Amino acid sequence: MLLIVVLLLCTVKLVEVQGLRAGELSDDAARQRTTRLVVPAERGAILDRYGTPLAFSVEAKALVANPRRITEDWNDPAVRAQPGAPTPEQRKSAIALGMGRILGVDPGPIFAALTSDRSYVVLAPLVDPGAARQVREEFPEIAEEDRESRQYPAGDVAATVVGTASWNMDRQKIRGSIGLESALDSTLAGTDGFRVVDTAEGSDAVIPGTTRAEQPAQAGRDVVLTLDADLQYAVEQRLRDYTARVGARSGSAVVLDAHTGQVLSMANSGSFNPAAPGAPGAQLSNPSVTSPFEPGSVNKIVTMAAALEAGLARPEDVLEVPGSIRVADRTISDAWSHGTIRMTLNGVLGRSSNVGTLMTAQRVGPERFASMLEALGVGTRTGIELPGESSGSVPSREDWSGSTFGNLPIGQGLSMTTLQMASMYQAVANDGVRVPPRVVEAEVGADGVRSPAPVPEGVRAMSPETARTLRDMLQSVTQDGRGDDRGTGPDAAIPGYPVAGKTGTAQQVDPGCGCYSQSDYWITFAGMLPAQDPRYVVALMLDRPPGGDSAAPLFHDIGAYLAQHGAVPVSTAPPRVVPLTLP
Repeated sequence: MLLIVVLLLCTVKLVEVQGLRAGELSDDAARQRTTRLVVPAERGAILDRYGTPLAFSVEAKALVANPRRITEDWNDPAVRAQPGAPTPEQRKSAIALGMGRILGVDPGPIFAALTSDRSYVVLAPLVDPGAARQVREEFPEIAEEDRESRQYPAGDVAATVVGTASWNMDRQKIRGSIGLESALDSTLAGTDGFRVVDTAEGSDAVIPGTTRAEQPAQAGRDVVLTLDADLQYAVEQRLRDYTARVGARSGSAVVLDAHTGQVLSMANSGSFNPAAPGAPGAQLSNPSVTSPFEPGSVNKIVTMAAALEAGLARPEDVLEVPGSIRVADRTISDAWSHGTIRMTLNGVLGRSSNVGTLMTAQRVGPERFASMLEALGVGTRTGIELPGESSGSVPSREDWSGSTFGNLPIGQGLSMTTLQMASMYQAVANDGVRVPPRVVEAEVGADGVRSPAPVPEGVRAMSPETARTLRDMLQSVTQDGRGDDRGTGPDAAIPGYPVAGKTGTAQQVDPGCGCYSQSDYWITFAGMLPAQDPRYVVALMLDRPPGGDSAAPLFHDIGAYLAQHGAVPVSTAPPRVVPLTLP
């Protein structure tokens, strides 16, 4: 009777399972073995203007393990009964030593991870697929996961522009952290796909032929930059060498195409290795766009452009320039002591006379001066695609005091970045039209179709006549005349290539007294070549060189390379020399 009761109960349960709840239980079983797998999208590459790769991704594997299972397997009596079976510690030590040998790494951290009490550890995050296969063949306890490895074949060249990206464990894909890798992350990353499959019980192994749904990944788009990798390397080397030679704390340089505003090179004296961004001494920021400074006399073109545009002055006009001038409650002097001298407007700019510039600014007036500042983009972001751009600063017009107009025309009391300084001079080089600079030239899809980046609309800052006249006047700065007809930047001159440019020296603020320092300066230079029909604009900044050395020699070095690299025709005309002072 007892057996009959048991059989009846079993029969009832069997009817329930196979009949009444068959569909429900079948669905539950399917859900338990159904797995949604992410199909990562391949990250796009970053290329220079000629297609040279600056960043790209390659296939890699992560080697992982379950330390608990290695221990549990040894506790199996059948395993322990085998002659010479190693203990868990011995097996883990063998795995660590073997992986260290195959991968060429220190086995210590691998052994430490294997001896932890965790069920999942990453032993090697990015491994070449061939090496990963060798490890798994030798040590079946090790599993692998798909990864992407970001490669930077140019090393630290343009690193502060390109930035870096690395594998994000939470998102299970590469993510940009700084630079363009971060700013353009959504473009480069693409869209992940997925597969819905059945997996074996207790395992992630996919059962063949069980794909239930699938959506392919959409690869990220390649980004083509306006940078020239060869030029970038040359500018970085010259900047670092010169900065070290003069003892400056840091420096930055920007080279623009004079007509399009495209950034051909953006260099900083400090950089980092994108493959190891956390190394000691790494400079992860991009001071060319993030760190504003007072430009000094480089800003004097604002006064000259406003005066020429309003018809208030001509290059040959003669000014009776005293040794100092009083503006409100302040007395401003020239960098050299002198009595009243007769200077042409060419001479005021060429010899960088503060007094002559302020005399001209008083004729221009605050309103015209403020309008020219705005037209040249001073105090506003350029809108470049790089992250962290500073707008610099210009006091609001309503906040100007009487002494403000004694500072701004000579480049004190306002600030700008090296990129903004280059953009100012690009307007002069481009016949008065300022084209906002950009560093992205195009995007290329997985199908190979190239999509050019939108071209920013130019801003008319001054007439073509004013720009051409100003370029002629800026040649006075680099002319190597005799005595008082020598400009402040003859070391920037390049034989065979007329150079138009401006030197600058600005006192830094001493935080101790809140006043201008008498020893710490920003040294600047901005210019273009060839002067008559410019192809390149170069802006330079040096932070606190102890001797206050000029940046003109650095412009010469970079400009000479540009002329050769760009095959700029040599000028046969004699160097331009005009009178800067008169008897």
